[in-house]
Amino acid sequence: MMLEVKNLVVNYGAIRALKGINFNVEKGEIISLIGSNGAGKTTTLHALSNLIKKTDGQVTFNGEDITDLSPNHIVERRLIQVPEGRRIFANMSVKENLEMGAFSRSDKAGIKADMEHVFELFPRMKERVRQLAGTLSGGEQQMLAMGRGLMSKPDLLLLDEPSMGLAPILVDEIFEIIKKINSEGTTILLVEQNAYKAMSIANRVYILETGEVTGSGIAQDMIKDPSVQKAYLGG
Repeated sequence: MMLEVKNLVVNYGAIRALKGINFNVEKGEIISLIGSNGAGKTTTLHALSNLIKKTDGQVTFNGEDITDLSPNHIVERRLIQVPEGRRIFANMSVKENLEMGAFSRSDKAGIKADMEHVFELFPRMKERVRQLAGTLSGGEQQMLAMGRGLMSKPDLLLLDEPSMGLAPILVDEIFEIIKKINSEGTTILLVEQNAYKAMSIANRVYILETGEVTGSGIAQDMIKDPSVQKAYLGG
């Protein structure tokens, strides 16, 4: 088991955002967390990265209890988050943004090789390598955010709403790249509003509703489930 989450509780003041959720991720999988706005999807990722404080529960990653590790130590364990809304460094170049992704590494040859690999995955980043990140289009910024995440050499990549605000043709491109990243050995936990797209590339799916896991299963079975279709696929 790569990631195991047990009884995860997060409170925002009096509001219980996560009510003791349990889920796991096996090495090599794409796991999708789906649910409506406010279900607790982003809160879950932030709690895993320790960007917000957990009220209760335990998180184990690659056999180590990381429940109380600081965010920078979690990054060093190669659990990497690509945040919702890209969060690129707008006043830095594409190259500088990618270098920021590798800030915890010292293997210069490896960093150089990984940057070349990012340029293979995202050719537009190579074309715009000296351009300020803030001048990129939304789709290009998403690609840059994913490339920056890959520069940390993740074992597990947390992707938060990678298709948000993108044109349909770009959404298809982003999801093809997610599949390719996974096929090359990176495990992925995907939070995504576009439930059909998320389920179509996932191995397994967990459904979050108001801070609780209300369903889970093999993605291809879930896509055919009438109640899932009605709630999330417009069926």
